[in-house]
Amino acid sequence: MPEMPADGTARTWWRDGVLYQIYPRSFMDTNADGVGDLPGITQRLDHLQWLGVDGIWLDPITVSPNADWGYDVADYCDVDPPLGTLADAEELIDQAARRGIRVILDLVPNHTSDQHPWFLDSRSSRDARYRDWYVWRDPKPDGSPPNNWVNAFDPSKPAWTFDDHTGQYFMNHFLPSQPDLNWWNPEVRDEFDRILQFWFDRGVAGFRIDVVHMLVKDRDLRDNPPAQPDDHWFVRLRGQQQIYNACQPGTHEVLRRWRAICEKYDPPRILIGETHVHEYELLASFYGNDDELNLAFNFLLIHAPFQAEPLRAIVEGTEAAMPEHSWPVYTLGNHDNTRFPTRWAGGDPAKARCALVLLMGLRGTPFLYYGDEIGMPDTPIPADRILDPVGIIFNGHYGRDPERTPMQWTSAAGGGFAPTGVEPWLPYGDAASYNVEAQRDDPTSFLSLTRDLIALRDDVDALRSGSYTTIATDDNVWAWHRGNGVVVACNLSDTATSVRGVTGTIRMSSDPDRAHEVVAGSLTLAPWEAVITAL
Repeated sequence: MPEMPADGTARTWWRDGVLYQIYPRSFMDTNADGVGDLPGITQRLDHLQWLGVDGIWLDPITVSPNADWGYDVADYCDVDPPLGTLADAEELIDQAARRGIRVILDLVPNHTSDQHPWFLDSRSSRDARYRDWYVWRDPKPDGSPPNNWVNAFDPSKPAWTFDDHTGQYFMNHFLPSQPDLNWWNPEVRDEFDRILQFWFDRGVAGFRIDVVHMLVKDRDLRDNPPAQPDDHWFVRLRGQQQIYNACQPGTHEVLRRWRAICEKYDPPRILIGETHVHEYELLASFYGNDDELNLAFNFLLIHAPFQAEPLRAIVEGTEAAMPEHSWPVYTLGNHDNTRFPTRWAGGDPAKARCALVLLMGLRGTPFLYYGDEIGMPDTPIPADRILDPVGIIFNGHYGRDPERTPMQWTSAAGGGFAPTGVEPWLPYGDAASYNVEAQRDDPTSFLSLTRDLIALRDDVDALRSGSYTTIATDDNVWAWHRGNGVVVACNLSDTATSVRGVTGTIRMSSDPDRAHEVVAGSLTLAPWEAVITAL
């Protein structure tokens, strides 16, 4: 049954709530080994309940040799020992449910670890039982890879690795230790049906699906065309358009199959996609006819500059392309992207607060990344502490470690993440300046702003389910209606300005001194201020 709050409007937790992403290795360490674990997440559920989130997404907890820190899976139905046990996962799911919090797991179906028993068998001979569970092909006559597809981590290299033992190439769009599965094989599809049901039967509320847009590839392995000058910068970075190794019709067949499994449960489970695409119509296609993904992440917003015009254009383009039944989902950062207080705000608290109000005012489900609630920035990583394979490939000039460092709970040594004296798997950040304990009882803190925004969304129906309509403003201001007299206005500039035609009461501002101010016809905005008003 849908939840029925006091205002009488039916709610759906994953549409109307705020969701929260946790990188398990970095949330809390309970056994003093420097690695966060599932019992640590369980211990911190009270914080998440106090914050007001409705669901948590955990980055991979399954068994892995950790060449790519969980995204190289060696067993889909058990927990990686450094993170805990299957019993710990079940306890977390149970304790979260007691607090009204759902648990979403990460599913990595595009590839496995090269240590997975399936691949160990697959590479043993051309006649192996699991040979066709992966994509193997002969070299071209000159010995080169079967086609021109490039590696996602390092576009200077092919998406293929030659295996001396069997004399063929296997496909790997990421590390050579992450061989791609063959999703044209019906046995692979059957096996993942069982994996979904294994976790759903244990109370998991849904899956976030890793690189779902790349799941099924072109059967004929045709070459991709080169990138064009007007392509998105991310496409130009790879040097080719992903025409044949992404967004294939077969992927939608798999999603419809999985959604049917989800709908058999009560309540239905959900599917959230890492849809790293750069065209609105492609993004919208992953919702299908309300029979594929429930939510498809919008990476165009993450990759945009913190400027009014491009952000406005992205949301308008998304709104125009989305099917009527679909629901947007936005986030300002995750485990693969720099934290927004660094990327967008450059360390400026006013800009970071403005960005948070902006996120919470959009039509769609907002995701917070752990530490976002305290305005936690990236942590610089010394060269000798780099663990991310992408960081290693690019010699620290680019990498994902800075946004994966331990959560900062207190200002004490260890930041409340681990006992004093424990060396964490990644370096500690600036816990003295950004921590939960110091901000919790400060009504002007970033943490209080986050909690108040979540509470405001809970209180104001239009912020949860109202439509989006752009308001004409100055070029550096982005403002929109959310229905029923609610207005969100963001001044993304260094100059004070105003938005005409706004009447109501300020329910929330990134400036903590403006609460409950009455607006009558013109809303004044300070530089880098974001405001939510309501009649």
